[in-house]
Amino acid sequence: MIFQTIRKKQPLIHCITNYVVANFQANGLLAIGASPVMADDPQEVEEMVSIASALLVNIGTLTTRTKESMLLAGKKANALGVPVILDPVAAGATAYRKQTVLQLLDTIHFAVIRCNVGELAAIANVQWQQKGVDSGTGSISVEDKAKEIAKKYNCIVIVTGEKDFITDGNLAQWIVGGHTRMTEVTGTGCLLSAICCAAYIAGNEPFSQLCDTLTSYKKIAENAHSAAPYNGDFAVVVLNELHRLSQDGDS
Repeated sequence: MIFQTIRKKQPLIHCITNYVVANFQANGLLAIGASPVMADDPQEVEEMVSIASALLVNIGTLTTRTKESMLLAGKKANALGVPVILDPVAAGATAYRKQTVLQLLDTIHFAVIRCNVGELAAIANVQWQQKGVDSGTGSISVEDKAKEIAKKYNCIVIVTGEKDFITDGNLAQWIVGGHTRMTEVTGTGCLLSAICCAAYIAGNEPFSQLCDTLTSYKKIAENAHSAAPYNGDFAVVVLNELHRLSQDGDS
């Protein structure tokens, strides 16, 4: 069980993330035994990432200051061999977001891009109608474009949704299961990106480790739906399930 492995490793995950989800992300990482740090000031991000196991770059509440921090931390992480994961939240919602994501991709080598289909479309420059931070509507071949982006940026691409797709450009897998209620609670996707940071460095087979993570997260959604009739309870059960699976591995 990947969450058990993460608990044994106790990695420090440096999150440059958004203020909407920072608390939920931190609690989710703590639930699986990882150590979160939410440092995002340009004055300290290079020093902080120097002691981190992995770096998450999440553009959910993008500002000029955090953009500078992302570029500084990402370049430092690359220099030190610290893996960097990108969550391009609402990449296609505004020109500024899209430009920033493309600049990040041109400047930093990301080990993983974790996105929804609308964000994939923005990165791949496919016509798409983004709906705020939601995936929106349009037409795209998820498999073809995800593989194309994975090869272009030499990374693993994860596209989450009703079904998840993961590829490194050669290997590819669909992950089924889960529940749509995950979309009704803020931060579940962003938390998954943070967990992917911890999973990526948990062993020597990151693709397999990330597949296990996606499968387990789908199961958590199903269990939370069964156990929690209301959304406030649902978010708590997600955290509880992460904690439980990291301890005993029950499915």
